[in-house]
This record gives sequence, C-alpha cells and structure tokens, in this order.
Amino acid sequence: MYRKFKASALFDGEGFVAGNPVLLTDMDGVVTAIVNDSDAGTDVEILEGILCPGFINAHCHVELSHLKHRIAKGAGLVQFVQEVMANREASTSVKQAAMINAEAEMLNSGIVAVGDICNTTDSIHVKKTSALHWHNFIEVRGFVDATATKRLAEVQTLYESFVDAFPGGDNFITPHAPYSVGAALFSLINNLPGNNTISIHNQEAAAENEWYQYKTGDFEMLYDHLGITTDHFKPTGNTSVQSWRPFFNKSQQIIAVHNSFTSEADMAFLADWQLQHPQEKPLVFCICANANKYIENTMPPLPVLMKHKAQIVVGTDSLASNTVLNILEELKTISAAFPDIPLATLLKWSTLNGASALSINGIYGSFAAGTKPGIVLIENTETDKLSMGATSRRVL
Repeated sequence: MYRKFKASALFDGEGFVAGNPVLLTDMDGVVTAIVNDSDAGTDVEILEGILCPGFINAHCHVELSHLKHRIAKGAGLVQFVQEVMANREASTSVKQAAMINAEAEMLNSGIVAVGDICNTTDSIHVKKTSALHWHNFIEVRGFVDATATKRLAEVQTLYESFVDAFPGGDNFITPHAPYSVGAALFSLINNLPGNNTISIHNQEAAAENEWYQYKTGDFEMLYDHLGITTDHFKPTGNTSVQSWRPFFNKSQQIIAVHNSFTSEADMAFLADWQLQHPQEKPLVFCICANANKYIENTMPPLPVLMKHKAQIVVGTDSLASNTVLNILEELKTISAAFPDIPLATLLKWSTLNGASALSINGIYGSFAAGTKPGIVLIENTETDKLSMGATSRRVL
C-alpha cells in the first residue's frame, strides 16, 4: 500500500519538481517514487502549500532550553557567554521539561534531525525517546596548552556516556570555539581516531578576529573574568578562521557555525588552502540567523559565502539565543535580509545540504527513492519567495 501526496508545489531536496508531481511513500514513510498525477491513480492526498523533505537543524544546544527569555538581547558575544555561564544551572525537572518542550517544537515544525552541542549528560534522557535523529557533538574547551590533555580526558568521560546511551550512534568530540581552544587542544582533537565530523563556533564576533590578529579587544575581559591566563598565546596576525583551519588535516567534515564576521579575504584564504590540500573537505558554513541577531544584532555575509560557492546549512542555535527552534523562522529571517536568495536555495540549505553535512543524506534531506526524510508542508507562501506569514508543519 502507498500514501500519495500532491501539493501546490513539490521541492525534492534539489529543487522544485516540474509538472504535476505526486510523491509516493510506503506506509512507513519510505519514498518509493515521484510520479505525474496522471499516473498516480486514486486516493491522492491533496494539500495546499509546498511539500518538502524534513528540515535539518545543523546546530542546536537543546540542553540550554531552560534559558529561554533569560539572556539579554544585543549585549554582544562576550556578555552573552558570561550570562549563559552564570544562569545555566537549574533543577533537573526544570531542565527536562524545557528540553521536552523544545524537542516537541522542533518535531512539530518539521525538523527531523539535529546537530546538537553537548556539555553535560542532561539531554540523554530526552534523546533516548525522541523521534528526531541526533548528532551529538560533545564539546571541549581548553585555551591553556598546559591543561589540554586533562581537558580532553574529562570530555572523553562525557563522550563515553553518550556512546553508552547511543551505541553505534553519531557521537563526536568537537572544539567549542577558537577563543576557548588552544593550539595543543586543537592538535589533540585533530588526532582523535574516528572523530570524522566536527562542529566549531566560528567568527561569531568581531572581537574573535581581533584577538587572533592583535591579542586585544573584548576577549581580554572574558579571560580576566574566567581567571584564564593568556601569557602563552601569541597573536597570529591572521583572522580566526585563517588561524584555526590548518590544525585539521584528517579529512574531517567540519561545520563552521555562525560566521558573522567571515570576510572575502577569509574565503579567498580557504579556497587557496583547499587547493593546497585537495584531500581535505571544504568547510561547511552553518547559518543561525536569529541567534546572530539576538546576540550581536548582525547577519552573516551570505552573498560572500555564496559567491565562493560555499556549502551552506541552517541551524537554530539555542533558546538562550533564540525565541523558537524552528528552521522555517530562520529561513524567513534570511529571506528578509537577503531577498534575492531564491526559495529553492534556502530549502536546499535546510534539507539536502544539512543532511549531507551530517552524513545522513542516505535517509534524510531529499525525496530520493529509498529515503525516509519526513514530509513537511510549508503553508501561506509562494514558490518564488518566502512570505513572512509562512508556517510549516509535519505531514509524515
């Protein structure tokens, strides 16, 4: 038996399908084919809107869901980091309730898979019963080289908790950010066996570039606040991404998150570095537009990324830096800031590109035969432009 879906338009992960397409799945949601409506037979479910594969949330911190509305907007990254650290403690019941609500919000709005940052075991309970697919990025910090081995050992204990909870699952140790990971820890992470997918917060604030170039700026205040010595650190004279990218040379899939202050010069550097290291995978650039507006009141330079043919994916970040965990809301924010970006491009970023970045495109991200990507209906919009009143909901 089949289920048959026909909508005003059908986006298959790559683009809009021409003609009068009908999507066929089996009763479990596995895609069998896309056919013309003249060949679909009877019992076709007619829907108003755009059908597309389930969304991929390439970057989230679900364990911070209890911080919704608790962190000030527009204070800048350094203040944001300090506020998160000061407010992240809460009772187990409060944390679990917030994560349950966040998981349901993502599920109902059409998200099917999440690249999630983990600093504790708090999210394991929710994930074990979740209908979402989770990539667990176990995050490590350690700016002082002398403590790098100790920091990694501590995080490996946390990592083992996720491996025990999700044997055979997607669990990886990942660096937090260039301003919180030193050269020694970068090298240790690079050499971890089997750690083939990495997520790193990148160039979220102008101060990050300033620190690497000149060892000045707002991050001095953060290190002082945390009591971290920086005597060992020597400025590279280069921007953040130009400084940390060469640490990784094991063909890892690296997702650089935020990228609000990534420049034309940075993209030229990355292109040249890629030519010199053809065995390495190009960076994937994750855009969390609403979080960037929330924290720094800025937007990433998408025209620059697109000019350099970057692989772009979409994330929500956390409810500490966002009011919703909803990929369509991210796309609406991007579309409002960059109205020339076609809707098909936005949808590809949030479906097939995201699935490819997490190496789950054999199941998610497209309506290719044999996949089970989930089915989302986007309502109240046109096929050439994303209306601000558009909504999304899960169909299957």
